Order: sequence, then structure tokens, then C-alpha cells
Amino acid sequence: MLTCIIRYHIDPAKKTQFEQYARSWGQAIPRCGADLVGYFAPHEGSSTLAYGIYNVDSLAEYEAYRARLAADPLGRENYEFAQKERFLLREDRTWLKLASAPHGDG
Repeated sequence: MLTCIIRYHIDPAKKTQFEQYARSWGQAIPRCGADLVGYFAPHEGSSTLAYGIYNVDSLAEYEAYRARLAADPLGRENYEFAQKERFLLREDRTWLKLASAPHGDG
């Protein structure tokens, strides 16, 4: 299992648009085959950092998921919404592999 963490730099005046974008991905991403952990908008501290986090089984599965997402009507609409509204100033993806498993009972 691989975890993709997307770090967004957003326009702080357009946080509402980012939240709408996040809710749309909340529908499209699971439908297209990734295990969505969630999208996170600024709350306290930085007003420009936001995150999207999801899991896929492999990079090959990620490529297939991305193709399904690009073909998904809500996915396409969301990409277009981001381009039109211009609230995403920067987007960086980091791939991580869980290193702490198995976790203990506490």
C-alpha cells in the first residue's frame, strides 16, 4: 500500500472554493478506485496550506486510477473548476510507504 499526500498552497481568500473542490473529490476519488483518507483545509495556523491524502495498492494501480478519474464526469468537472477559479497556487505530491506496521494494541 502506498499513500499519496498532496500538499496544496491555496489562495487564502478562496478557501471556500477549495472546500467545494475537496467535497467533489470526496465523491469522485473513492468511486474511481483510491482509498481516500480525506481532504483537509486550513483551520488554524497557516491559511495557505491544505492537504489531500489517499491510498493505492501500487504505482501501477495509481496510473489506472488516474485514467478513471480523468474520464469521470465529476473528476473532469472538478479539474475544470480548479482551472477556472484559480484557487490552487501550487500542488506537490509525495508518496509514502507505511513503516510502523504492525501497530501494537497500546
